[in-house]
Parts: sequence; C-alpha cells; structure tokens
Amino acid sequence: MNQHPAAPVIAIDGPSGSGKGTVSRRVAAALGWHFLDSGALYRILALASKQAQVEAADAERLRTLAAGLRIEFKPPVAAEEQILLNGRDVTQAVRSEECGKLASELAVIPQVRESLKNLQRSFCRAPGLVADGRDMGTVIFPDAGLKIYLTASPGERAQRRYNQLKEKGLNANLPALLRDIAARDARDQNRAVSPLKPAAEAVVLDTTGTDVEQVVATVLAMARSRLGLKTG
Repeated sequence: MNQHPAAPVIAIDGPSGSGKGTVSRRVAAALGWHFLDSGALYRILALASKQAQVEAADAERLRTLAAGLRIEFKPPVAAEEQILLNGRDVTQAVRSEECGKLASELAVIPQVRESLKNLQRSFCRAPGLVADGRDMGTVIFPDAGLKIYLTASPGERAQRRYNQLKEKGLNANLPALLRDIAARDARDQNRAVSPLKPAAEAVVLDTTGTDVEQVVATVLAMARSRLGLKTG
C-alpha cells in the first residue's frame, strides 16, 4: 500500500559514503525544505540501545525502545544539525564509527525498520522534504516526486569517510574503512527487508570523481524540471 506524502518529496538514496547526506542537505537548503537524515535515526537507536544495554538479538525490546525515542533535530551548527536524544546533545556520539556499525546491524531487523517507519514519514511537512537514506524512494516515500540514487566506487567512498574523520581530528584507517564499507554494502543489499537498491524510477548518479556542487546543481535542475520548482 503506497504512502502518499503530505508535501513534495525528493528521495535521495545510496550506499554509505556516496555523498547523499551532503547533497541532500544542500538541496534542502537551496529549496528551503525540511531535511530528513534517516540514517541518523538508526544511529540514535544504536546509541540508545547501547546506553540501555539492549542487545541486537532482542528485537522486541529494540522495537519498544525505538517507539519511545524522543528525538529533536536543531538548526545546523557548523554544517551539521544538532541532535538531541531525550533532551541530551548526542550529535558527536551518533557520528562515531562504532555507532555506525551497530546502526547497520540494527537496520537489518524487520521490527526495527517497522518501528521507525512512521517517525520517518512524520518529517514530511510543507513546503517539502528532502529525505536521505537507503530506502526512502522504495519504502518510506514510494510516491516521492523525484527519486535519486547516488553511488560511487568503494575506494572513493572509503577515502571520503577517511577525510571526514581526519578533518574532525579523529583516528582513521583507510584499509579498515574500505573493509567496513564492503561489509555494510553486503548487509544493506542482502537484508530481507528493504534491501538497498535503486527505486525502479530512480535516476542513478555516479558521483565518483564528481564535485559535490555539480551533483547538487544536477539534482536541483531535475527538481525544477520534474516537480516544477523554482530553484533560483
């Protein structure tokens, strides 16, 4: 059964490191639309499960935990929105590699995905939403007016993540990041529920070697053409 969005939606999906977060934020800012970082919700749940000592194998407790999360996204500080969990700032904690790995493991659990579905859809408000994730166009917003699937070579995606971590002053190991990306890809693409794949009508953009501004301009041009938007 399709979920008809309450406002226009641009769904931007793709694997880890494809640039979808950066592109989605910039497109949302250019349009003056709301932004959903769906991956952050899984990272927040991963952090909450660790704090509550709920194991990944305990699907029912995870479902209950997910249903009770109090999440707030505050306006961006230094290009990243501030994330509050139960009133506490967890912006940096949810961006750790450990949290990302656990989030990827939790994302294969059907009960977890189902419990977060309505929360994700609640972000769709006027004037519109740019939704970044792995199943935005296939599951969460199947009637999105524009669906984009961003991808890039595993080597480039690992290098981007390495650069991000170094810029934040964090330790990073490129070979380990490449192995981690390969493992996440395998989990995301082979999970039984909502596997990572382009929606049938998605426009696939390979961002390998492409400047982020160029990708943003391409997406805005498609938004203007397909949704009849004025993007400046």
